[in-house]
Amino acid sequence: MRSELLGQLSREKIVAIARGFTLEETLAAAQSLADGGIVFLEATLNTEGALRIISRLREVYGDRMRIGAGTVLDIGQAKEAIAAGAQYLISPNVDEEVIYHGVEQGLEVWPGAMTPTEIVQAYKAGASAVKLFPMGTLGIGYLKEVRAPLNHIPLIATGGVNLHNICEVFDAGAVAVGMGGKLIDPELVRSGSFDELRERARAFVNKAQGATDA
Repeated sequence: MRSELLGQLSREKIVAIARGFTLEETLAAAQSLADGGIVFLEATLNTEGALRIISRLREVYGDRMRIGAGTVLDIGQAKEAIAAGAQYLISPNVDEEVIYHGVEQGLEVWPGAMTPTEIVQAYKAGASAVKLFPMGTLGIGYLKEVRAPLNHIPLIATGGVNLHNICEVFDAGAVAVGMGGKLIDPELVRSGSFDELRERARAFVNKAQGATDA
C-alpha cells in the first residue's frame, strides 16, 4: 500500500539535497526553499554536523517541510539519523540492513540503485521507492528503458536534472527527482543570495507541477 509520505512525494515531485553546508547556511537555505515551494529536504550524512542539522531542520521547519537523511550507508548511520529526527532515509546504494531497519522503525527508505537487479532487490527488501542513480551518467533514455519492465516500482531520478530537462525526466516515468547543486547552488548559499535561491526553487516547483498537470 502506498504510504502517505510517498503519496506526498509523488505530488511534490522534488527532493532538495543539502550537502556540505554549515548549520546556519542550511537553515537559511531551507527558508528560501520552503518559501519557493519545496517540501522535501534531505541533509546528507557526509556533511559535518549532519545529525545536528537534521534535528534543527525538524525543529524549525518540521511543520512546513519533510526532513530526511541522505547518504545513509550503513545501519549505524541509519539509527543515528532516525534518532536525530529524520523522516525518511536516502542512500546512494542498496544496503538491505538499512532498508529493513528503516521499515521496522516505520520510516520510508529510498535507496540508490543503478541496475534492474539492484532496483528489484531494493524494492523486494521493503523500499517504497528507489533512487535511480547516477542519472547524470545513465541519462533519460536509460530511465525510460528501465521503467518499461519495472513500471510498478516508483523511481526517484537523481543526478543530471536541470530546469531544461526536468519535464522530460517526469515524462520518462520518474515519480520524483533528487536535486543537489542545480537547485541549492553553493554559490548562492555562500554569497547569501537567498532571494535568488527562493526564485530558483519556485521555478523548479512550477516546472515540476506543470509536468504533473500536463
